[in-house]
Amino acid sequence: MADVEIKARESGPYRVQGPIRLLDADDNEYDLGERGEVIALCRCGASTTKPFCDGTHSKLGFEAAERAVAAEGE
Repeated sequence: MADVEIKARESGPYRVQGPIRLLDADDNEYDLGERGEVIALCRCGASTTKPFCDGTHSKLGFEAAERAVAAEGE
């Protein structure tokens, strides 16, 4: 299987690139259709197209912590 990359965008969505299957809480698979192998998943919670990003975060002034932090003891 090819690599999948998930990147937290600056105060924006998670950008997911690579071949994935996206399932809801009932194990129903989302049809990614034309989205292909790059999708944006909502982090702000306000998207009208959840779990996908619709850009609402920019209207809300959403700010998120994007920086990875080392686990204690590393």
